[in-house]
Amino acid sequence: MGSPVDLEPIAFDALAGFSLDNLCEAFRVFRRSADAMAAGVPILRPGVGPDAALLRVCREALADHAAAQSADAARSFFERSFHPHRVRANGFVTAYYEPVIAARAAPDDGFRTPVPARPSDLVTLNDSPIAGENGEALTSARRRSDGRLEPYPDRRALEDGPEAGALRPIAFLRDRVELFLLQVQGSGRLRFPDGRELPFTYDGRNGRPYTSIGRLLIERGIVRAEDMSLDALKATIRAMGAGAGEPGALLMQENRSFVFFRADESPQRRIGPIGGAGVPLAPLRSIAVDRSIWAYGLPFWIAAALPEGKFERLMIAQDTGSAIVGPARADLFFGSGDEAGARAGRVRHSADFVVLLPKAAEAGP
Repeated sequence: MGSPVDLEPIAFDALAGFSLDNLCEAFRVFRRSADAMAAGVPILRPGVGPDAALLRVCREALADHAAAQSADAARSFFERSFHPHRVRANGFVTAYYEPVIAARAAPDDGFRTPVPARPSDLVTLNDSPIAGENGEALTSARRRSDGRLEPYPDRRALEDGPEAGALRPIAFLRDRVELFLLQVQGSGRLRFPDGRELPFTYDGRNGRPYTSIGRLLIERGIVRAEDMSLDALKATIRAMGAGAGEPGALLMQENRSFVFFRADESPQRRIGPIGGAGVPLAPLRSIAVDRSIWAYGLPFWIAAALPEGKFERLMIAQDTGSAIVGPARADLFFGSGDEAGARAGRVRHSADFVVLLPKAAEAGP
């Protein structure tokens, strides 16, 4: 665990609904993280590393074959290996999904927005950020030919400035709204006219601060908070105009963060989109957390009243996001496709967070 967090030790019996959850499924998703740690799978977005206690529990999970099949064995594993701690902070959850987006291999009249590949001069700075023009910490930079680092251009420069022509396109989308949402989600699948689908995986970002465009639309009175959804956001920006220099495009450019991708047809990617921890995400089991506070692989019990009803599930930290900041903040992965996107777009809700810490590390901050 990274920064100190206000935690309250509690008993498993205090988790209403814990015994009713599909803990075999949760165990299998946890073991996916354990497999990755044991195999040394590269982490896409490094953060707080696992401590010795979590690594020990991961090794135990790899040796426990019964917990993947038996509800009693799965419950025994979690109760034997972890101690729940309530996070004493105002919890808040949103949700995300893997979009499936129509694309073209070459630009045509209806598809001219490029999906950008990672530039060769982009350097990811995990532990030594540099200062931007306004003093903000930038987590990526450009390496100049003389070896010096400088801030990487922001979204506006990469879309409309001379920088745009230097980016290598992997495919082409209908408009900037589709690219923007692909970048916010962090991964996706592109569908071509012949029915072929090409999975894409996050491959770095320009390191600029993330700004929520949905929040700006609400704050400026353009969309009411109760009406905000993914569909409402897309329709509003398109109505404003998403072409170069138009109001919708300028609004999106207030989010200076810009994400790059790579085509990914690996066996792991076929299981699901790859999260920040370098493992495939599982619908309604994987969450994105603040990587400066929580280690990947930690289980969280999250309880909330969502539009679909009561949500009480054991989730596994396998991803992160620029907007996911704070000890009781999470993004719930809802799956792939338009239906998952519509459901995810309605989630902006308070939630109760309980982190399961390995028993040897339960002393807290």
